Amino acid sequence: MYEIARRHLGKVVAGAAMALTGTAVAVAISLPGSAGADDTPGARGAVGARGAADTVGGYGQQGGEGAATGGTAPAPATVVPAAAEGEKGVGGDPLTDDELARAESLALAPAGAAAQQDVTGGRGPQHLGTDLADPRPGDATRRADVRFYDYKRDELITSTVNLDTGKVERSGAQRGVQPSAHPEELRAALELILASPLGKGVKEDYADATGKALTSTTQLWFNGDVYRTYREANVPAQLARCGEHRCVRLVTKVLNGAWIDTRNLIVDLSARTVTRVG
Repeated sequence: MYEIARRHLGKVVAGAAMALTGTAVAVAISLPGSAGADDTPGARGAVGARGAADTVGGYGQQGGEGAATGGTAPAPATVVPAAAEGEKGVGGDPLTDDELARAESLALAPAGAAAQQDVTGGRGPQHLGTDLADPRPGDATRRADVRFYDYKRDELITSTVNLDTGKVERSGAQRGVQPSAHPEELRAALELILASPLGKGVKEDYADATGKALTSTTQLWFNGDVYRTYREANVPAQLARCGEHRCVRLVTKVLNGAWIDTRNLIVDLSARTVTRVG
């Protein structure tokens, strides 16, 4: 196995918190019940942690009143179909799928958007997220705040779109502002790791844990976020521009299996480089 050196998980909090050091290394862990059994490739959010927490809660219920008194099992739950979603929401309702798509399309309309670049270097900025804008006193108009990142200029672009008139009411660009990473950015970061010489250890650990070759990001569950230099004690010179550049750190695991520690591999998505820290 790749550089086996004092590997451990720290305390498992809610079933999945990791505290790992060293280079990429697979660590098999046991989660309560079925936690982690439904891992999906690249799912954003700590699936293992949520699943473990839910399972632990389930154990508490199973060992509660019904188990102590020998009561009968509850009747099967009835699944109620979700209400049909309209094209437009009302008031403070969450944005509908149609509104989300329309807001993004409208925000991309201004001249110059085509010259911007996404995380892969493709045409147009990288979409980061869309939220319902704060309401204005006495105005029931629904607006959306749409966030993009232009990798060509390393700028965060935020546009406020009026969903009633179809106009972009306000748009601005900022440098040095790094909101949380989008799943597409995390996948791009993992692809860069696997293509880098530093990804050799990740592939070796995957092969050691599964007996198979790691050839695609779809074979791993992964999550992560922006690497923020002000939180680090020692920042390598290669990462000094992180904050100005968009840099991310990942945690990964074999689907429904062992953790592979990639926390010491930082990806500069702007420069498309991978650097080992620690």
